[in-house]
Amino acid sequence: MYFTFLTGSQHLYGPETLAQVEANSREIVGFLNEKAGLPFPIEFRGVMTGPEAITAAMKQASFEDGCAGVITFCHTFSPSKMWMNGLRLLQKPWLHLHTQYGMEIPDGIDMDFMNLHQSAHGDREHGYIGAFLRLPRRVVAGHWTTPAVHEKVAKWMQACAGAAFSKTLKIMRFGDNMREVAVTEGNKTAAQEQFGWAVNTFPVGDLAQAVNAVTDAQVKEIMDEYHERYTINTDDTASVEYQARLEIAMLGLLQREKCGAFTNTFEDLHGLRQLPGLATQRLMARGYGYGGEGDWKTSAMTAILKHMHPAPASFMEDYTYDFAQGLVLGAHMLEVCPSIAADKPRIEVHPLSIGGKEPPARLVFAGRQGPAVCASMVDMGGRFRLIVQEMECVPPTKPMPQLPVARTMWKPLPCLETAAECWILAGGAHHTALSYGVDYTTLNDWARIMGVECVRIGAGTEPAALERELMVSDMIWGRK
Repeated sequence: MYFTFLTGSQHLYGPETLAQVEANSREIVGFLNEKAGLPFPIEFRGVMTGPEAITAAMKQASFEDGCAGVITFCHTFSPSKMWMNGLRLLQKPWLHLHTQYGMEIPDGIDMDFMNLHQSAHGDREHGYIGAFLRLPRRVVAGHWTTPAVHEKVAKWMQACAGAAFSKTLKIMRFGDNMREVAVTEGNKTAAQEQFGWAVNTFPVGDLAQAVNAVTDAQVKEIMDEYHERYTINTDDTASVEYQARLEIAMLGLLQREKCGAFTNTFEDLHGLRQLPGLATQRLMARGYGYGGEGDWKTSAMTAILKHMHPAPASFMEDYTYDFAQGLVLGAHMLEVCPSIAADKPRIEVHPLSIGGKEPPARLVFAGRQGPAVCASMVDMGGRFRLIVQEMECVPPTKPMPQLPVARTMWKPLPCLETAAECWILAGGAHHTALSYGVDYTTLNDWARIMGVECVRIGAGTEPAALERELMVSDMIWGRK
């Protein structure tokens, strides 16, 4: 994956100036590739001086599978009517980098210098045409050598990577959604149009057949890995081995169908002895997205967060509150990704009070601390809304030895009461995708690329103001 870099100019400046523009542009791209710590490389594709070259470059970027986005920078003045056709044809995310070659104005400034370094007004012309065409774009201003610029570009790149992944994502649903639950439902055809997600159901019976076809040798190999990676805190080896069979079977089906995410529900387990617990946790650790009770939207978002950033990410649920300390306890029945564990996870076997199946093995651990976000994608009826809660994960305040599930705790911003009020006003789900690496800025960039509303709940958020914002958003996004 790479990003195309195009520099704007025009023939009016003559070959000598254009040669310097190209040399400077190559230096900028070289620096960004070698010293900016960006997650993906940038390829310089030339100085654009006319509409034909611009249109050809935009077409090339649009149809090259490896290109995840286009970065433009106008070193000199570049009349933007030249860019109109190309920008209209562009089908990849666009970042407008408003920078200039020199950090400061030199003492010996003259008209030759002024003619060469015109991004201060060249990029304004370029910005006008983007606004005129109503094109979604990320604008980053600052000198190309500064960490602040690098951070913004890097986050946009991560969003682009998530968008590219999203457009090819297939989600395997083992059975349907939990009955009578509203927020886990949604328009799957509209989601495929909006995000690219292909959401399809596969019979649980197919999974049961795949489980029965797993060999003892395959189970032994996975069991050896369990003993190496985790503390085995149970004598119920048969339950652990069955989860190994589930893991192998589900992985095989996901690979066969080229799916990057999956769901299941405790209400649809015909032919299975247990709800996949340890198996699901292990698949999330491999990078697959997951959503409980058939929640395909959260499954997709978990997979996308994992693809955007290598930091720990997991399916999550707001389970219960500690109002005294302003904290949320996040967990689920079984399925929390071990990537977020603070210490070595333990394999344990405990009864599951719903589903009517055998006690399943699962990984039990406490989550790590640090800044994080929880993201919820909801279907608002005719459109989608992404809600992002900023928070600080903290060590568990109590040992909780009788709680037989993986869990983490966090302080939502600005505080528990305000965050909960705002989340409920926005229609946020009880299921979320949690990430320690992706932040609101990246998710907002992703939402812009995908063409959906993004709501932030964090420091400074206030319920009355958010309520007004949501009313305005309904008017704006309801017309799109």
